[in-house]
Amino acid sequence: MTSHSKHLIFEACVDSLEDAIGAQLRGANRIELCSALDQDGLTPSVELTRQCIETLTIPVMVMIRPRGGHFVYSEAEIQHMEIDIARFKEVGVDGVVFGLLNKQNSIDVVNTRKLTKLAFPLEVTFHKAIDSTDDILKAFKELNSIKGITRVLTSGGTNTAWNGRVVLKTMNNLPERRIQIIAAGKILPENRVQIAEFTGVTELHGKKIV
Repeated sequence: MTSHSKHLIFEACVDSLEDAIGAQLRGANRIELCSALDQDGLTPSVELTRQCIETLTIPVMVMIRPRGGHFVYSEAEIQHMEIDIARFKEVGVDGVVFGLLNKQNSIDVVNTRKLTKLAFPLEVTFHKAIDSTDDILKAFKELNSIKGITRVLTSGGTNTAWNGRVVLKTMNNLPERRIQIIAAGKILPENRVQIAEFTGVTELHGKKIV
């Protein structure tokens, strides 16, 4: 382990209690809990979430995503997300993870602001929906203007964090940045330090991050 890697935070994406325990044992600093990882993660059950909170000693972030596919949500789906956020808040999660776009492929600022406000004082991560926007730097600047967003999960608009490393570095170095970036996209123990050193990003995420 290099001195640089001692300061890195590894967030493991898991969909079972067994995987969550295994990730913690292997050195994960935080969990992103989902169901249906084959659909890139949907909202997990309250029961699984409760089990993870009771069993783990590291923070648990919960995915709020009612269905797979695109990130343009109907009013009914947004209401469903509001109910889920309130429910997980009661359970005692450390934070929630969601991402909403509008039909123009930019951030749905109105509803993102609404859900972030509802989640307070929980940590809020805006997930890889940002990678589907037409202008990722503009989208990132917009997110930085929304009070309460803690982190943005991104691979720099490409399929992997390594391929998006130049964009990730640019995002990380933006003068107006106040949000922590979590690099994601095929990050493994073999390449995580290399990605961190190139981009300057200190939080990294993946299904096999540890």
